[in-house]
Amino acid sequence: MRNSTGWQAHGPREFHRVSIPRRDLRRDDVAVRVDFCGVCHTDLHAVREHRGEDGPLLVPGHEFTGVVTETGPDVTRFRVGDPVAVGNIVDSCGECALCAAGQENFCREFPTLTYGGTDRHDGSPTLGAFSREYVVRDRFAHPLPAGLDPAAAAPLMCAGVTVWEPLRALGVGPGTRVAVSGLGGLGHLAVKFAAALGAEVAVISRSPDRAAEAAELGAHDLVVSGDPDQMAAARDRFDVLIDTIPVPHDLGPYLRLVAVDGTLSHLGHLGPVTVETLDLLIGRKKLSSAGSGGLPATAAMLDFCAAHGITADVEVLPSADAALALDRLERGDVRHRFVLDLSDLS
Repeated sequence: MRNSTGWQAHGPREFHRVSIPRRDLRRDDVAVRVDFCGVCHTDLHAVREHRGEDGPLLVPGHEFTGVVTETGPDVTRFRVGDPVAVGNIVDSCGECALCAAGQENFCREFPTLTYGGTDRHDGSPTLGAFSREYVVRDRFAHPLPAGLDPAAAAPLMCAGVTVWEPLRALGVGPGTRVAVSGLGGLGHLAVKFAAALGAEVAVISRSPDRAAEAAELGAHDLVVSGDPDQMAAARDRFDVLIDTIPVPHDLGPYLRLVAVDGTLSHLGHLGPVTVETLDLLIGRKKLSSAGSGGLPATAAMLDFCAAHGITADVEVLPSADAALALDRLERGDVRHRFVLDLSDLS
């Protein structure tokens, strides 16, 4: 067993700097020095629900970039010194139909999560990347393309691929009319991706003040969700609506913006929703969802980002400010993703 240093949640609003156990490298493992780790709403929920000393050991962080420092004897994809990126899945059964189809994120035995999961080999809890080192199977690490800033690329590994997969599955491209509701970590990347894919993109926002920001990201229009006239004018307008709002909300007003045979992909809030059947019936509309991404899609997304110069818009904080980042995220005080710099753990 080896040790690293990281930030352990100690109740719902506090972190302690602690020594974190990391497994000795298996034959197909790589050790990664974690340089940058994004801060996700999942981290916020996990920490806020943590019970302190009565709860399980929790080290958040599941979208990170860094450098390979050691490799297992069977590893051929990476060498020491290679820059890599890792997302929120670090293992899967590798045998079910979904894994065989490159959808490890939907593994029938449930994928092993970067933190809050259980190692498939020794049963130990997985501890996340609010730490200076992570040990991962080499196939679940991705080469970080040259030219992508490692801090701004870290959120691509969760927020990015979460919106990338449904955009590709729904055939977004030239001639597609896309709306994005919510302009946070997921939403701003959905706008960038849809625009780069050639779609006509609009942002749906509560605030008219975000029009300039939406345009900078690549949107052609802004629809103010609180303006009944604008919402009525946009009825049946969009082929695809990517809903990234991270709190419970009524889907009805957004489904009414979807065109005949169009789709609303509900990504931001993972809790129960209530849908009026008529909102689907009128126009043969579809409601879908997605989560994370498989290994082929993640690799394709990174290649696309490198070709189009796409990364997240980030505010980088020292990792010692992890609690502050979560407090500000809870208040919505971020444009558009916090990233922790783990070098202060060296």
